[in-house]
Amino acid sequence: MESSDTYTPASSAPLSHSPTSSSSSPPPPTVVMTPCAACKILRRRCAEKCVLAPYFPPTEPAKFTIAHRVFGASNIIKFLQELPESQRADAVTSMVYEASSRIRDPVYGCAGAICQLQKQVNELQAQLAKSQAELVTMQLQQANLVALICMEMAQSPEESPQQSVDDFISTPPHSGGYQSGMNFFEENTSPNSLWEPLWT
Repeated sequence: MESSDTYTPASSAPLSHSPTSSSSSPPPPTVVMTPCAACKILRRRCAEKCVLAPYFPPTEPAKFTIAHRVFGASNIIKFLQELPESQRADAVTSMVYEASSRIRDPVYGCAGAICQLQKQVNELQAQLAKSQAELVTMQLQQANLVALICMEMAQSPEESPQQSVDDFISTPPHSGGYQSGMNFFEENTSPNSLWEPLWT
């Protein structure tokens, strides 16, 4: 009896110690899984290895809405599964851009935007070529003007200043007009020609 009485507390001691050890350890944290924007819009449960979750976060629902409206969820999932993970982010960005372009322009989509940009590039290239041609023309005109000035400066030192002064003195300008004027004055200043109008 005594041996059994002494055995009972010994066996019950570990049972009383186990709850204290479990109560001292903190409880595991509860993980709340937020569904991605795709699963939230599709109203389905977001799996742990959801293909769409890394590329359509819950903070950007419009991103999936645009792509889903044009391509559809099944096509997006199928397309992403066929690609390696290193290319999926770029593929999602391309799909969202193409879908937004298709919504703005249902006929041409992103091809219309590309054509418009290409037209602007061609116009700018034409303007650049025209400006370059005008610049070359102005440079040629400047070069010709400088060459003409150099030629005139090279020809002018051949005549000495003293020679040009002597030429001017020997043949003064308007000498013919001056001589003819003197002849006219001498002809009209004769005594008969001066007094004739007075006596008539």
